[in-house]
Amino acid sequence: MSNTQLFSTVACEYSLFRPGYPSELFEWLARAAPATDAAWDCGCGSGQASVPLAAHFSRVFATDSDTEQIAAARPHARVSYSVATAESSGLAADSVDLVTVAQALHWFDVEAFYAEARRVARPGAVLAVWTYPRPQFVDVELDARLAEFYRDVVGQYWPPERRHVESNYTTLPPIPKELGFDELPHPPFALELRWNLEQVLGYVSSWSATTRYRKAEGRDPLPLLRAAIAPLWPAAGEQLPVRMPIVLHAGRLRATG
Repeated sequence: MSNTQLFSTVACEYSLFRPGYPSELFEWLARAAPATDAAWDCGCGSGQASVPLAAHFSRVFATDSDTEQIAAARPHARVSYSVATAESSGLAADSVDLVTVAQALHWFDVEAFYAEARRVARPGAVLAVWTYPRPQFVDVELDARLAEFYRDVVGQYWPPERRHVESNYTTLPPIPKELGFDELPHPPFALELRWNLEQVLGYVSSWSATTRYRKAEGRDPLPLLRAAIAPLWPAAGEQLPVRMPIVLHAGRLRATG
């Protein structure tokens, strides 16, 4: 199963259940960018970062290699969605003030993407890539059962690229200084969520490991997760706190290249 196929089959779940990101992150990105004329959201999925960026940028070019993800994306007047690879965006050179990659860098030919980001970025533009780990329940027992499902039930079905998420992207090539990007300090960010049981199950249904488990085993693993955590859920429909720290890597393109 190709990387594109992993998410084509769950495009609807991805659109419905993948979390957004804190408004503070997009406010910081807009302040850090040299201007707010245009942003490129690469590997946009169904627009979880693209639409919030449009609150700050006049134009957002949102690209993904998966046609099903683009078809399921949230429409917005200032967001232009298109099917394109990270390594060949189709955007004009020196055309954007910000390049973002939200939870997708580990699927790219990273060095080829960096070269493309350098090509489309204007002097002073910001390149920001981020990832986040699995959801972490505040409730210790619930978190232990989710961790067991992550590790022991679907663990063998995670694609090799998942190791980069688990390493906080330290196993990927860093944003390259040799292409003119200088490291950009930033404040900490995190996803602070409240999910009910169905939202948790919906999110897990969008995992690439869940997709691969279904294909290999011929059955859905979600009933196993439901059986593990439902007895600990306080009441049907009640939302419980979930946290995912955001690991952000950012660089600014030097004005001199």
